[in-house]
Amino acid sequence: MKSLTVSLILLVLPALLTAQSHPVPPARREIQKYESAHPDEPAQRVPARIDPAQLQHEAEELVNLANSIPPDMARISQGMLPKNVLEKLARIEKITKHLRSELSH
Repeated sequence: MKSLTVSLILLVLPALLTAQSHPVPPARREIQKYESAHPDEPAQRVPARIDPAQLQHEAEELVNLANSIPPDMARISQGMLPKNVLEKLARIEKITKHLRSELSH
């Protein structure tokens, strides 16, 4: 069971830590093309329902959690599973999903 958990963590962690793992969606590329062709038009504003302060707070929490994972991985390689590493990974996933949903609307 312990080796399964460690294997799962080692498989999931690189995907969580890579910043450019997703290609640019076609619609986003079209927007970028339009904006570069029409530089005199103002950029679209973020919808008012998004709270920038909340997004910033979540982004900072995400960075802190991600930075706390490598020392945990070092302990795992020594045969110790830190108590809260699975909770940290679950929280990273939850924050990431929330940020993605807020910014994709």
